[in-house]
Amino acid sequence: MSRRGRGVAPCLGLALLALAACGRKGPPVAPEMRAPQRVVDLEAAVQAAAIELSWTPPNRRVDRTPIRDLSLTTRIFRLEDSGGGEPKTAILAKGVIAGYTEIASLRGDDPAPAVARGSHLVFTDRQALELRRRYTYVVVVGDSEGRIGPPSPRVSVIYVPAGEPPADLVAEAGDREAHLTWLPPPRLIDGSAPTTLFTYEVLRAPSAEAELKPVTPVPIGELVLTDRGLDNDHTYYYAVRAVQVVSSTVAYSATSPRVAVTPRDTTPPSPPANLVAIPSAATVRLTWSVSPERDVAAYIVYRAAAEGAFERVGSTRAPTATFVDRDVPSGTYRYAVTAQDSGARPNESGRSNEVTVTVP
Repeated sequence: MSRRGRGVAPCLGLALLALAACGRKGPPVAPEMRAPQRVVDLEAAVQAAAIELSWTPPNRRVDRTPIRDLSLTTRIFRLEDSGGGEPKTAILAKGVIAGYTEIASLRGDDPAPAVARGSHLVFTDRQALELRRRYTYVVVVGDSEGRIGPPSPRVSVIYVPAGEPPADLVAEAGDREAHLTWLPPPRLIDGSAPTTLFTYEVLRAPSAEAELKPVTPVPIGELVLTDRGLDNDHTYYYAVRAVQVVSSTVAYSATSPRVAVTPRDTTPPSPPANLVAIPSAATVRLTWSVSPERDVAAYIVYRAAAEGAFERVGSTRAPTATFVDRDVPSGTYRYAVTAQDSGARPNESGRSNEVTVTVP
């Protein structure tokens, strides 16, 4: 074979390999299919003197492939009007929502001034709001390549005056529970009288610095709530906010000042039973049946002279149910035993049956 022939064969093989590799890649994907999916859960509500938006950022593209771009940009558009008829349709044209004003652009890796709450982003709009005007919002999400996904559904609210915070929140501790009471807001934040009934959202935090989260799945119409299933000897922090619905707009008041409460175990154990005392020289040996409660920590032993008052003479750690009273002078004595639980403020049971012995 000539030198020329030997050179053609490798080149032809490389060309065929290149064509085969190109075939495996498949057809190119349209740019709009690589854009982020639309936000589908945009919500808006009046929060005191602002409007709060929340949504879940998309994690997939229109073609359903995962998004690994940490630099997604969420742009928020707003339309203001008097509230007559349907708001303007949200049409994406040349990267903006036609007829809407862009009020914020948020980066996925640093979304400030929005904040993350679980899987949601929350943005608070305070820009030139006028009472009783309608505000309609749309968000769009784009990636670092400039591909912009479809607009979210529109969400509209009437900027109505919210109530003032509920007054005089009081929390009283119980056994594994907190009992809360409060008073309704006396007026709205614009000074006017309420025209609709309030419901209330009770919020709780596990520490003074932690975020408050709703206790009730939906706002309640009462001015009282007992929050059960808590841990005794742990301090909880509560606040309440008033909720009203006006023209399909949900308006939340600011939260009341926080109050702290520490549930306590206030239920004493059952008294020990079947106390038996066996005297001997200067000694009395006591045995009893243990109390059934699982939180019993100790048993307290009491002794009294034949006609005297009981005095504590010793204790044992549960589950020990025996005690030896030593150096007991000769005479007649009465004995009784109580159970004590493990609470931070221990509860003591009533006395067991009394027994009387004579020490020789």
